[in-house]
This record gives sequence, structure tokens and C-alpha cells, in this order.
Amino acid sequence: MDILSQNEIDALLDALSTGEVKMNELQESPKQIDYKLYDFRRPNKFSKEQLRTLQVLHGGFARLLSNFLTGYLRSNIQVEVASVDQLTFEDFIRSIPTPTVLVVFSLSPLKGTAIAQLDPVFLFPMIDLFFGGNGEAPRNIRDLTDIELSVARKLTIKILDNLALAWKDIVQVEPAIESVETNPHLHQVYSFNEIVALISFTTQVGESSKGFINLCLPYTLLDPVVSHLTIQRRFGPQLSDLSEQERKKMVYWLGQPSVELTVLAGQTWVNVNDFLQLQVGDVLLLDRKVDQDMDMYIEEQMKFKVQAGTLGSQLAVQITGLVEGEKDV
Repeated sequence: MDILSQNEIDALLDALSTGEVKMNELQESPKQIDYKLYDFRRPNKFSKEQLRTLQVLHGGFARLLSNFLTGYLRSNIQVEVASVDQLTFEDFIRSIPTPTVLVVFSLSPLKGTAIAQLDPVFLFPMIDLFFGGNGEAPRNIRDLTDIELSVARKLTIKILDNLALAWKDIVQVEPAIESVETNPHLHQVYSFNEIVALISFTTQVGESSKGFINLCLPYTLLDPVVSHLTIQRRFGPQLSDLSEQERKKMVYWLGQPSVELTVLAGQTWVNVNDFLQLQVGDVLLLDRKVDQDMDMYIEEQMKFKVQAGTLGSQLAVQITGLVEGEKDV
């Protein structure tokens, strides 16, 4: 603290008496404190990093599901993550349109249940494809019949199997359907104040039918594994985490498959007459230069670019690069 001299004190008193300095100018202005709003009814239990990890994790689930449904129903079906948020169960229930399909399922050994909400705009084309149709949705959305609900249940089992596959690097779970509901307002699974992670997916069946899927995962369900939901965590078992027996099994089974490797030196065209007159020692002019890389195929897929050479007394090739895309032999 600075101490004023007597002359400075006298000058200050003179300035106050003449009005050159006002009293409020001598008073310190109150410090501005930035307050952060916090709603105790809706606490943020998931960190931003954990939400980002959930988005990455379910991005892999969306790719798995797209590939599976495309092959399973033999139609182009695309699933993508649209958003990942945390909100109360009440807000989630209020946002659900009617009619819809709510599938309550468990993820053993995790305690509790989760919800998968399937949009009818997504389900009806899937059911139509299941019965051999073209994947068309009805013009007016209606409640599903008992037969359609049975098919929706079977499709949901397939969806949950892919969810378990995507989650296996975090925790091994076994999904099981507990119930299937069509009216969200008549079925309360959790208390309205329960914080849930909501993962929303956009779906497209064929060229026109666009719908969505919502996964509602309560915090109480994810609490045992929420500490593992970090970006730094590497998805997939680390090699160092494998036992010696598991490592030997992996090496053994990786060495079992046999694949055919084919190197294409080049191509040329000859007529039938010239082909019938070919003899040992004849030279064919190929469509490839001497210093140009050749193509190596694994089974029927071109994978590598190679250069010809020798290894001891044997002919050999050296890989020079990977091939983007795939071409059939």
C-alpha cells in the first residue's frame, strides 16, 4: 500500500473542496464476478470428452449397422450419427412423436435398462423389404400391427447385436429385449429427472425414405464404465494386454488361411492364328514399360504394386506401394 505525504494529502483536500475531484471517483468500483449458471435439476453428469467418445463409438456402430442391414435386406441402407447430447428423461419422452416403437433392452452385465426408439418412417420400409417388397413406406403413418411388431422385434435384435459388437472394446455386453412399446407416454422406465445420454441417428432406406433412430442410455446404466469413455483410450485390446496363450492362438490361426497371390506382368492382344503358332522362345510385346510397376492380386482383388526381381535362385517381387480401390482380375 502506498502512503501519501502531507503535501499530497493537503493537495487532495484542496481538490475536494474546489470540486476538481469528486468523492465517488475515489471509491473503488466493485469487481465484476462472472457467474456460471447451473441447473441443479439438470446436472451435467457426462463431460464433453465423454460425449465426444460416445459419438466416436457410435459412429463405428452406425457403419457396422449400415453394412449389416444393406446385406441383410439387400438394399442400400445408410445410418449416420446425427448428434450426441445429455438431457433429462422427461425431455426425451416429450420429444418423441406418436406413434413410434420403443424397445426397452438390457445390456448385461450392466445394471438397468436402455431404450431404442425406432421411427416408423425407418421401420415401415425395413418391414416391407423383409417381406420382399421394394422398401416403400405408407403415405400415412399408422400404428404397427402385431405381425409388424414381431418383425420389428426381430430387426431390433439384429440392431442390438451390432451395438454389442461396437461396444466390445469398452465392455462386453449381452443385449436382451425386455419389452416393446408403441406409446411412449404410457411407459415410464426411469424417473423424469434421470440424466440420459441421447444418441440420435439419421437413416435412409433406398433413395427417398429418411427416418431416425434414438438410443437413450441412462447415466445409472453407464456409471460403471463411464470412466473408460475418454478419447485417449484406444479402442481395441492392446497387444500387451494379451496373454501368451492368446498370442499363440492368434499367430496360429493367422497362419492357417492360404491365399493365392498373382502378379500381372502386363497384357497384350493376339489373334487366334498367331496364338496357335506360338513356340517356346517367342517374344510378346506387353502394354507395360520395363520400369513400370506390376500389379499383385490377393485372390481376385488387386492390392499392391510390385517390381520384379530375384531372391536367391527364385523369381520374386518387391512391394512398392498399396493400391487405392480394388479391381478384379
